[in-house]
Amino acid sequence: MTFLVRLDAIVFFKLKERHLKRLLIATSLGLLTSLCTMHVQAATNQKKPTVQKSKPMVVKTHVRRQMVKAAPAVPSFGQKAGLHATNDILDLKSSVAYVIDQDTHEVLLSKNDQAVLPIASITKLMTGVIISEAQLPMDESITITQDDVDTEKGSSSRLRVGATLTRGELLHLALMASENRAAHALGRTYPGGMSSFVGLMNAKAAQLGMRDTRYVEPTGLSSQNQSSAKDLATLVGTAYHDATLRELSTSPSYKVEVGNRTLQYNNTNRLVKNPDWEIGLQKTGYISEAGQCLVMQTRIAGRKLIMVFLDSAGKLSRLADAERVRRWVESNPVALQKVKTAQLPG
Repeated sequence: MTFLVRLDAIVFFKLKERHLKRLLIATSLGLLTSLCTMHVQAATNQKKPTVQKSKPMVVKTHVRRQMVKAAPAVPSFGQKAGLHATNDILDLKSSVAYVIDQDTHEVLLSKNDQAVLPIASITKLMTGVIISEAQLPMDESITITQDDVDTEKGSSSRLRVGATLTRGELLHLALMASENRAAHALGRTYPGGMSSFVGLMNAKAAQLGMRDTRYVEPTGLSSQNQSSAKDLATLVGTAYHDATLRELSTSPSYKVEVGNRTLQYNNTNRLVKNPDWEIGLQKTGYISEAGQCLVMQTRIAGRKLIMVFLDSAGKLSRLADAERVRRWVESNPVALQKVKTAQLPG
């Protein structure tokens, strides 16, 4: 009996041992399976490496802007001749100045008055003299053509090729606004053509005793149009006796109808609008070879004066020179001393 109990116990323990081994193996397999599953899930959940598309490389090129230097200003004939070295008591910026009493011809101020220089659009004053003396019909229509376009200096104009104005309108614009195409058209349409017109300009200068004066065209764009201050004072005195030239040259502004356009022009000499000035005739001019130029007939302190300023340095300096002379004359209304400065050698 005791042997049977022990045998049952041994069998029991053997069975239990086997059962534990199987349980242990099953547990181990289960644990291993779980670990494998977790590993696979972890591998699955792991983010795939993101392949970034490379952006095209943008190469910024900095273009270095080269500073284009402005062409050096062309020196005027007066600068080349050293005329600006001449001093005067009024410290004028014009290298040439000439002021005379229109009635007595007394010289009040002179500075390089015998220098022969380009006169730019002062030329148009003689153009006006020839047109006015010819007594051509002022209401005759004249059309601007390609021949009137400036090929000398390349200057612009609001008068387009094909525009039609009257001779009177063209003369007004030439004298008041210094319109180059207007002046050229006046010479081109003169009886006998341009060569005849220029010939008359030179003949008139000779008649007036303007020995230093020469014209090659009617606008003043050519530096070959040259004169002296003394000669130009003579021209101003002659032109002043023409009422048409007085009126047109001193007109503050003017409107012309060109086709369906209305063009507004202003006087190139702002002094005509200044109440301190009484100007009877005037003309301005400028090309680089001539500098800033101005001629005027005016009344100051009861005296009729003719002023000539050539080769002035600076756009407004010619007007400032005129103001200096006006104040100087007004400060000496009774006994104005005649001032002479150094003249050209020889």
